[in-house]
Amino acid sequence: MGGSAGAGLRGRSGRRAAAVARPLVDTDGSTLAEPLTPRTDLPAFPTSSVDGWAVRGRGPWRVVGRVLAGSTPAPLTEDDTTVEIATGAMVPDGATAVLRVEESTTVDGLVSGVPRAAPEWRKPGEEAYADEELLPAGTPVDPAVIGLAASCGHDTLRVRRAPRAALLVFGDELLTAGPPAAGRVRDALGPAVPAWLRRYGCQVRPSDVVGPVADTLPAHVAALRSALANADLVCTTGGTMNGPVDHLHPTLEALGADYVVNTVAVRPGFPMLLARLSDHDGRVRFVAGLPGNPQSAIVALVSLVAPLLAGLQGRSMPVLPQVTLAEAVPGRGDHTHLALVRLDRAAGVARPVRHVGSAMLRGLAGADGFAVIRPGTSGEPGDRVPIVPLPLLPGERVS
Repeated sequence: MGGSAGAGLRGRSGRRAAAVARPLVDTDGSTLAEPLTPRTDLPAFPTSSVDGWAVRGRGPWRVVGRVLAGSTPAPLTEDDTTVEIATGAMVPDGATAVLRVEESTTVDGLVSGVPRAAPEWRKPGEEAYADEELLPAGTPVDPAVIGLAASCGHDTLRVRRAPRAALLVFGDELLTAGPPAAGRVRDALGPAVPAWLRRYGCQVRPSDVVGPVADTLPAHVAALRSALANADLVCTTGGTMNGPVDHLHPTLEALGADYVVNTVAVRPGFPMLLARLSDHDGRVRFVAGLPGNPQSAIVALVSLVAPLLAGLQGRSMPVLPQVTLAEAVPGRGDHTHLALVRLDRAAGVARPVRHVGSAMLRGLAGADGFAVIRPGTSGEPGDRVPIVPLPLLPGERVS
């Protein structure tokens, strides 16, 4: 899950999504496909940072005009002249200083005062120079980036096309409405996984969610083949083991898929998988097999699907932040333990949550992420450990 994980999966498994030009208002949550650079110096011209007087000479100054934001002033060509100037207005050529209005006096049409030693205007290029790289390709676009792009003079941005994802829900035991009963349980992943995928930058349409798919090999093959026709990534839920009705592995074999990852030494969630398929025209698509237990499925999303999607969008996975454990967290032997925790920001610690069985979602609903307990270790109070944050809405930042 380090900085190169997404790029590594992309490099071994596929190609980045195509770049498209989009209006600024339609780029939140996208990824820059090329560096962001200003079209002009920022600011593009000397700009007054206060309300006051743009003066020439030592004064007192005779008022010869007024400059408001959005206008181009005539130059000051005579000593001891001034123009009234508003914050954000262009400073006229020939001005030697800007005098704050609150530090000036006006008597008989003449302005007096002592300008401060530090210039009271922003110089061209003070924030950035034209064509200077401000943000690299691969930067996630959020409201701050959109505002910066607008200030640089851009109307559109070239961003990576969001990968299109589909979801196949496997399991005859699943209900899609009403409470669990008569040996059948409610499908919790069909409604939830698309929302997680959107937080990782995917497009998921209602028609892209299919299931429950009948627990037969022909039904699995037909459903996966259909989903792959339009999706860059197909997630499936359940069927990742080798039980009597676990048909995902035979389905992948029937479709000629190659495994990128087949099980991961992590608890919960170890029977996750990632496979790739290539068309004769070189198009590459992916299948992510999520375990059927809900919390295990989310572990697969944050640890396996997230790096893949980052790589496809040209993003680097961030280095995991560290948290201090407030309570003990057990290890899981030779497996990495991803333990749900809630951040107590006031105390500066992370606390394990309760109700965290692999089939439970109550703990997940109150958690901020997964504390990483490495193989062969356990977490003790006061230990500093990495945390895998749960994904946020597009444009949000992790604190």
